[in-house]
Amino acid sequence: MPIVDLETDSSLEVCCNETTNSSSSKEHLIPPDSKEPSSSCSSSTSSGTMTSASQSSRIKYLSLGVLVVQTTSLVLTMRYSRTLQEEGPRYLSSTAVVCAEGLKILVCCLLVLKEHNFSLWGFQQLLKEEIVNKPLDTLKLAIPAGIYTLQNNLLYVALSNLDAATYQVTYQLKILTTALFSVSMLGRRLGLYQWLSLVILMAGVALVQWPADSPAEKLSAGSQFVGVLAVFIACVSSGFAGVYFEKILKHTKQSVWLRNIQLGVFSFVFGLFGMFLYDGARLVDDGMFQGFNTITYTVIFLQAVGGLVVAAVIKYADNILKGFAGSLSILASTVISFFWLGDFVPTSFFLVGALLVITATFLYGLERKPAPSPVKV
Repeated sequence: MPIVDLETDSSLEVCCNETTNSSSSKEHLIPPDSKEPSSSCSSSTSSGTMTSASQSSRIKYLSLGVLVVQTTSLVLTMRYSRTLQEEGPRYLSSTAVVCAEGLKILVCCLLVLKEHNFSLWGFQQLLKEEIVNKPLDTLKLAIPAGIYTLQNNLLYVALSNLDAATYQVTYQLKILTTALFSVSMLGRRLGLYQWLSLVILMAGVALVQWPADSPAEKLSAGSQFVGVLAVFIACVSSGFAGVYFEKILKHTKQSVWLRNIQLGVFSFVFGLFGMFLYDGARLVDDGMFQGFNTITYTVIFLQAVGGLVVAAVIKYADNILKGFAGSLSILASTVISFFWLGDFVPTSFFLVGALLVITATFLYGLERKPAPSPVKV
């Protein structure tokens, strides 16, 4: 089950946008026998429009804050938890992934129950009709669920070997992988700005990975390579799984929370399998919750609930706002990594590369407006 990102989780955005579009279209249906509003209602209509515009603006800025806080806090706390020196064994990333999936399932079940007025009978019937009675549709989600589970484990590997700032910039390669999979799997066509932004993005990431001159400013070659490789595989898997999930959502009317329950069940099973396969011996020696502390529980909470909060507000954020949120998150991670974590010293190559990545993020979000049709005289 995914960590909800700003660009990769287009499936959640598509689902939310479909709901928004359907509701807005219903609001604009006018019966044939209706009459045009009188001029006396024009003042109330204009004031209502201004109020609606101000509310929409506030919601957009709130969405921006949520996106920035969730993305930045998750990366920084995850990095801090993987580098914190304490007595005893460190917590296992595989158990953290499993716990996060379990928490996601619980929260999504509560949200679906809320949609059905907390009716247990209605919730049970919904699960039976949409999951049990449709096994083929449910099994389709096993593919993205397995990929998302791999991705979540890889992110722990990446942040164990890369500082938060370098990780944030490098992980923007998910824009490239998502775009390429969208072209190949969904038949989308990218404009000139989009292709140009992808070239700038690759150049920026390459500069960020440029070796530092001072040994104190870089990790060992082995850990740097492992971290970058983990981010690259996570970007590829995230791009494919996100586009695949979007393709599934286009042919379904289920709510995003029900789909996340289905994803969560598969991810939970795959996570358990991976946990016992790779960490079975340590589980027997020190237990599943070895090394857990307040920071660990915070990481699990942010990974589970934070992503669902983003899914709830992403429909209010346009492409420019999401690009702005990603840029602010990169800047915040850079500053906090330097002053608080103390594990990062920005080089000139990093600063130039980060600037190129931020530029590419904005450029990719630009939408080409269709040319106006000629007026017939």
